[in-house]
Amino acid sequence: MNSRQLLKIGVPEYCLKTAKTAIQMKVAEEKANGKVRGKELKELVQKVVEHPEEYLDDPAFRQLALELVDDNSEEAVEPITYQIWGKEGIDEGAFSQMDLACHVPSAWGAALMPDAHIGYGLPIGGVLALEDAVIPYAVGVDIACRMKLSVLDISVSKLNQKHHQFVDALNRGTVFGVGQAHEKRQRHAVMDEDWSVTKITRQNKDKAWKQLGSSGSGNHFVEFGVLTIAQDDQELGLDAGEYVALLSHSGSRGTGASVCSTYSGIAQARLRKRHHHLGRLAWLEMGSEAGQEYWAAMNLMGDYAAANHAVIHQNVSEILGSKVISGVENHHNFAWKEEHDGKEVFVHRKGATPAAAGELGVIPGSMADPAFVVRGKGNPASLNSASHGAGRCMSRNKAKDKYRWNAVRNDLAKRGITVISAGADEVPGVYKNINEVMAEQQDLVEIVARFNPKVVKMCGDGSRAED
Repeated sequence: MNSRQLLKIGVPEYCLKTAKTAIQMKVAEEKANGKVRGKELKELVQKVVEHPEEYLDDPAFRQLALELVDDNSEEAVEPITYQIWGKEGIDEGAFSQMDLACHVPSAWGAALMPDAHIGYGLPIGGVLALEDAVIPYAVGVDIACRMKLSVLDISVSKLNQKHHQFVDALNRGTVFGVGQAHEKRQRHAVMDEDWSVTKITRQNKDKAWKQLGSSGSGNHFVEFGVLTIAQDDQELGLDAGEYVALLSHSGSRGTGASVCSTYSGIAQARLRKRHHHLGRLAWLEMGSEAGQEYWAAMNLMGDYAAANHAVIHQNVSEILGSKVISGVENHHNFAWKEEHDGKEVFVHRKGATPAAAGELGVIPGSMADPAFVVRGKGNPASLNSASHGAGRCMSRNKAKDKYRWNAVRNDLAKRGITVISAGADEVPGVYKNINEVMAEQQDLVEIVARFNPKVVKMCGDGSRAED
């Protein structure tokens, strides 16, 4: 019997291999008795599908019966629904990934942000709340990738008058590229935390220390710009006006990637056959040892990513001879234990900014377009979330085919933006219009300030993207 015939009589797709093995065993058994009955064999397989518990002692069909009984013991769950912001600008692949995520058995709530585009597992811009479970790939490879903005005590006029000093500060304050690290180890209290919470963090501590204060590749950047605040803001402690600010975007580097791949592998290995189609959406139950280990490792990576930014901002500001007078920062690849509608859930924000009522965050555009300091409105429909940026509208390969980096850099220079290093896959044209994205989420956040980039540094050595 072929796969199509087996599917027709009700054999689940994920049991096809086991069913064929069982049939071969039964045929061999019947041959030994001098007879092979095609019609009867088909009817027998159908009976096993309908009443597997009756064939648990059958030598040929036992394994198939076990899989079917195990499968039937789990109650089928209807997929949840989700709300979409900025639907017109989102690619179909992101919708397909979000639809699949809503079929995860423990899914409780979901939303899709206006910067959404296809990713791995959960789409970038996807928000997913689970009951008592966590999905490593719904957090992502770059665990705790985050934004940090520091307002400096420097006059805006110095950006032009002392331009070379700002370039020098970025060149010396951090390093970019896959596997890149400072020549001299940086210091931060995060390296004194307990890195033995999991085997993978313990094994990667030395690499993490080497990469502390580095920025990686892909869409990671460090840049100076002009922050404009329209009205006095008591929380920021800033009066209305223009300020020089330092903005950075990066995460937990190689160690975070190792944590994700290790625990996603464990989760995928534990998937029942009926859930194999979920692939990278494989989850770990929070009550399991692996679930607790991943949670501990993820939170350590959160501390490490924050430390990365702290070191970068300290280095750059010290080289420049300036002090930080205010700032904002936030993760956007992370999972949080939160309460929504009286229910404790684990909210995954993969490329989504936390936007609870009154919560400050930063949403960047591109190397040529503004970033925005925002204050959350606490919209329950979005699970208190907003976009994490403009969102890509073009793949890296297409961008490299379409754009020539030197031509783009020269054009940006004419617009008053100096890009020290970057690649064609990160030019402004590969991103959605940030102003349109912000317009789509006025019910999620309010704009507090606008940051216009002036001096930008990204990875320019052709390294694969780490974002």
